[in-house]
Amino acid sequence: MKTVQMTLDDDLVKQVDVAIKKLHTNRSAFTREALRDALNRLDTLQLEQQHLKGYLKKPVTETEFSVWEDEQDWGEV
Repeated sequence: MKTVQMTLDDDLVKQVDVAIKKLHTNRSAFTREALRDALNRLDTLQLEQQHLKGYLKKPVTETEFSVWEDEQDWGEV
């Protein structure tokens, strides 16, 4: 593990301190988890953008999924 020094706004530090008390953790663990979450969201966003580009380049055709329409079972409606 590596120690990293960061500069944060006072209000942000106060909010983090409130959160860590509720979660029974510390600033370092809270920050590690927040950074992991942010990186996961970034990965998801990039994948969504790739999917969007693909569908814009090759949109779904009107009949592409019609073969499955008879297979759908929505139960009692």
